[in-house]
Amino acid sequence: MCSDPSALHGFSWLACYLTTAKHMGLYWSFGTVLLLLAITAPTALLFGFGGASAARSRFAPLRWFGKAYIALVRGVPDIAFFLFFVIALDQGIEYVRHLFLCPSTDGPVRQGNDFIVCAAAKMPLGNSPQWVHETYGFSLAVITFAIVYGAFAANVLFGAMTAVPRGQLETAEAYGMSHRQTFWRVLVPQMWVYALPGLSNLWMVLIKATPLLFLLGVEDIVYWARELGGSKTPNYTDYPHGDWRMWYFFFLLVFYLSFTRLSELVLNRIMAKLTFGQATAAGEKQRRAAA
Repeated sequence: MCSDPSALHGFSWLACYLTTAKHMGLYWSFGTVLLLLAITAPTALLFGFGGASAARSRFAPLRWFGKAYIALVRGVPDIAFFLFFVIALDQGIEYVRHLFLCPSTDGPVRQGNDFIVCAAAKMPLGNSPQWVHETYGFSLAVITFAIVYGAFAANVLFGAMTAVPRGQLETAEAYGMSHRQTFWRVLVPQMWVYALPGLSNLWMVLIKATPLLFLLGVEDIVYWARELGGSKTPNYTDYPHGDWRMWYFFFLLVFYLSFTRLSELVLNRIMAKLTFGQATAAGEKQRRAAA
């Protein structure tokens, strides 16, 4: 049916237009966004837990490192960090590979504004298949997202750890628990009640930050919406149309609003389970509602 687009009209034309190879790229990009969130969220939480634990450490250098990580990453605008860190990390990997794989190469790596390494040190290699290039770019994006939002998570978790009543920790120590046992058996289980509101907000921010993938060279939904929604002439495509970017971005608006609303419902249920029977404002609200 789609072999001759010029003979199509109405719904048939639209059906064929929405199933072109480029539109399949748009549909796959939704999976890219969801995969990014599925990997980045737990990784950022791991970074955050490590940063918060380091900031509370009794070992001064580790405590300074944790507090510096939280302060420095949170103090730099996200876009500036994304643009700088990805380039720096990519060039750092290629430089290390250059030292080991091309030790006899003449000339410095940095030549003015150019960063030149041998072909064997390129990451990925120039003859690598396209999926390798895409996977490498996606991996850099995951690392960058995890470091940035891990710093915000660290700040939330640090505050949650501080909010746990000191009396509970002192009671655990009075019963003979070590500092490590008190941390894992008393502090960590208790802190999630105080951390979840902040982490929920951070999850929403992370969802809204996924269009930054476009800045990192990953073909995400924003890239495809702009690419497909722009004006197309008959000489450029078999499916010419005017400027449809408004409709494509409206579809993205509906997607993000629906996703954040679903996330809000799930997080509210998790919060209700965590605060059930707890001596917190949310727990007191549940007791009053049940009375």
